[in-house]
Amino acid sequence: MFCAAGFLSACNKNEITNPNAPTMDEIVKNPTVSELNNLVTGTEAAMRPDLELYIESVAVFGREIYRFSGSDGRWTAEMLGQGDLPLDNKSFYVNRPWIYRYSAVRNAILLQEGTKNSKFLDTDEAKNGYYGFAKTIMAYQLLLNLNLTYDNGIRTDVKDYRKLGPIEKRADALEDIALLLDEADTHLANAEFLFELSSGFAGLDDPEGFRKFNRALAARVAAYREKWGDVQTYLAASFLDLNNEPNKGAYHVYSAASGDVLNPLYAPKNTTGEIRLVHPSYIADIEANDDRINKASKRNAPATSADLTSEYDYWLYPTESSPVGIIRNEELVLLYAESKIQLNELNEGRDALNRIRTWHNLPVYSEAMTQPALINEMLKQRRFSLFGEGHRWIDMRRYGRLNTLPIDRPKDDVWTQLPLPFSESNK
Repeated sequence: MFCAAGFLSACNKNEITNPNAPTMDEIVKNPTVSELNNLVTGTEAAMRPDLELYIESVAVFGREIYRFSGSDGRWTAEMLGQGDLPLDNKSFYVNRPWIYRYSAVRNAILLQEGTKNSKFLDTDEAKNGYYGFAKTIMAYQLLLNLNLTYDNGIRTDVKDYRKLGPIEKRADALEDIALLLDEADTHLANAEFLFELSSGFAGLDDPEGFRKFNRALAARVAAYREKWGDVQTYLAASFLDLNNEPNKGAYHVYSAASGDVLNPLYAPKNTTGEIRLVHPSYIADIEANDDRINKASKRNAPATSADLTSEYDYWLYPTESSPVGIIRNEELVLLYAESKIQLNELNEGRDALNRIRTWHNLPVYSEAMTQPALINEMLKQRRFSLFGEGHRWIDMRRYGRLNTLPIDRPKDDVWTQLPLPFSESNK
């Protein structure tokens, strides 16, 4: 499966122009700058296939949305733990994200190999630009797979697809991911970009800006590792802005241009069949006047399937070309608040949370000034600010609160993690 994944992005011609048009030997042995730049474009594009499946799955597991499908009942059955149904390690929701994320990793590995061997790069700064980009993207893609499999682990040593490294447990995998980001940061500190990135990296598309993006991802990883001082250090080197621009950040972009793709998470309002619906608890729990209610759109009529009902469409992506966030300033402000609270610097944590509340038309926080109370408030603001972006299931899990997520039907379960793909669990 992994070997096949190595070539998926090269073969997916409706996604991008083939980044591997030269033979594999040419790429590895002595690629031109143009060929390396095609690999950069291919690597960025390779992050998009089945990203919607990752976001949908995490949102379903975290009881943010329902996914109704006329062609596949697993969204409302085993993925919600209905009855005695287990998660299936041969299923689409296990295998497809694993394949496509490792496909992007494989592209990034080829980019590094080509950079090392290219005689067309005559400065260390140029080489460092490619290395810094490739290692940052590798770390991000590995993190997405680890978010799904969690304590079941992932492979982080995949440089040679013919001789893969072992499955690493979560703590070791997170350490490897953090190390990759640090290595990339070192490269980016003395780098030149001979390539262009998409508009999704506007403002972060040169070495200085991309280094800020890298440090933002490092702050997320440090929070997952509960290294709260490191979170603060990395945020200080990121694009964090406590006062402005909650939506500033890095995005996957989509368009109707020839050779590009449309946002697969978009669906018209009130559609039927294949639909994404907001979990009723989001509507019930949001505060009055909170403008984040606009991430849901009231349907003309409720939709029902498998004894589940919602009156609201998932409306985070209102057009076919809406970008999908990788990491935004609003998340960085929340990471700042979280780390300050965990470091018992409660006033600073509260002030950051008040910035979030003010952005969304809410009065300032006026409840207890204790660490437990502020953690509750922080998780609440993460729930509404990062709704449907792939965070709530992960947040509830890392705080040991999966048992607080709503159960919609008797004998439903909230899953902790996905199994490894069948092909991996039998190696």
